[in-house]
Amino acid sequence: MRRYNAIIIDDEINLQQTLEILIHQNCPEIQLCGKANSAKAGRQLLRNNKVDLIFLDISMPIESGFDFIASIPKENYSVIFTTAYEEYALKAIKANAIDYLLKPINPVELQDAVIKAISLINLRSQKEDLQKIYNESLNNLTQQIQSGNQQISKITVVEKLGFRIVELNSIRYFEADGNYTIIHLSGFEKIVSSKWLGEYEKILDPEIFFRIHKSTIINLDFLKGFSSYQGYFVILDDNTKLPISRRRFNEFKDVVGTLSKSID
Repeated sequence: MRRYNAIIIDDEINLQQTLEILIHQNCPEIQLCGKANSAKAGRQLLRNNKVDLIFLDISMPIESGFDFIASIPKENYSVIFTTAYEEYALKAIKANAIDYLLKPINPVELQDAVIKAISLINLRSQKEDLQKIYNESLNNLTQQIQSGNQQISKITVVEKLGFRIVELNSIRYFEADGNYTIIHLSGFEKIVSSKWLGEYEKILDPEIFFRIHKSTIINLDFLKGFSSYQGYFVILDDNTKLPISRRRFNEFKDVVGTLSKSID
């Protein structure tokens, strides 16, 4: 079994120790090669060790986890953020190909995050272009946080054999497919994402993306019209027809009522 070198960066010593114990107990593929209580000490660990994975606290004095990421060659590592708070930063993290753990850390969630991180490490080692995409994904995250803008403009879509960055304004609609999501883009291109639809709903701007059905979220910018004649459905600007659930129809009409787009 290949082992992957990891470091922990967290300003709280007791949380460093707890995470170290959980890693030893639950992640045999991880070799912990150092702990640091600041971004500065974390950079020293990177200089002194060959590191594959960084467990990084978001909220630290002097330099935050995002400040730290901005200061290192991001493409060389995979990152799992750790945080004690459900804050708006998590929305940006979820939009990118980066995992996170909420404190107190759950062992099962730790195992899942490590498996995902190792998968991305291996994919990036096999496909050189994925290094660039991962780096761009982390740059998007850092810019999002530093700008203070709480609305997401890009998402990193994890596919079966890699991941890619997609502009939200190019997405016509999201379609559930079991535990996967089919993302329909302009020009009829499709991407199959390994995330389920509910995960996307949490990060999308509700003023632009509306869930018309348990299996569909549409981009209202592509809406051409809607109808309640012989069933409820929307029509997108390319004449794609999608069903609206009866229970969402009135709310949907309220959202788009001022646009006068009904074709009844």
